[in-house]
Amino acid sequence: MLTYPEIDPVAVSIGPLKVHWYGLMYLAGFAAAWWLALRRARKPWSPVIKSEVEDLILYCAIGVVVGGRLGYMFFYNFPQLVADPLALGRVWEGGMSFHGGLIGVMLATVLYARRIGTTFADLIDFVAPLVPIGLGLGRMGNFIGQELWGRETTVPWGMVFPRDPDLLVRHPSQLYQAFLEGLVLFAVLWWFSSKPRPRLAVGGLFVLLYGIFRFAVEFVREPDRLIGFDLFGWMTRGQLLSLPMIAAGVLLLAWSYRTQPLPQGRVRESGGS
Repeated sequence: MLTYPEIDPVAVSIGPLKVHWYGLMYLAGFAAAWWLALRRARKPWSPVIKSEVEDLILYCAIGVVVGGRLGYMFFYNFPQLVADPLALGRVWEGGMSFHGGLIGVMLATVLYARRIGTTFADLIDFVAPLVPIGLGLGRMGNFIGQELWGRETTVPWGMVFPRDPDLLVRHPSQLYQAFLEGLVLFAVLWWFSSKPRPRLAVGGLFVLLYGIFRFAVEFVREPDRLIGFDLFGWMTRGQLLSLPMIAAGVLLLAWSYRTQPLPQGRVRESGGS
């Protein structure tokens, strides 16, 4: 068994103001996405030019936060939402959903694509490789905050999380997700998108791989206490939400390579927006 490296989830405390590591991880993820987007915007087939990157990240950040919170309340805590609708705005109490955040980013991408005169397909392919670093950092925030831990285990790298009321030796599933959803997913997508691909191929690969990684890790991640298992006595809510992603990813990749052209980029003045 490994010793959990207990870290105060509050990174900075100034009087009543407390800044949590989880929030800082979100900021670091957006900063990484901004830096990567600036690099990728130099490519001749990019649908985004450098002067549009900051607004793109802002749109996506709003989509992540709003969509993530709505998704959590609808997918994982709907009874509380019905009983106390104001809980939706109490983000400091915790609770964000990746699947809700994904929907939020997709809607933000639709809006921003219209604003800059490009297509949703081209823009979502641009955005997809920017996401995994933030996902990985978010899982590190979960690890520091001692939330979303794994199931009981006997593996030698299992940990006891001090905030766990049962004090069981558990899988550090947050680290598994940080590795798969963050490092591995980023490496594959960044490589895959380093040259022109048919429209929606990059986006399709993102949803396929994330769905597979999330479905796999859910086997060692503790189910949500309010929900438990959804189907067959073993399928969790996260797995249920990931199945459509896996199916959509396969269909998008097949459709993309059969019917879609390579992106051509946009010829525009570099100062426009």
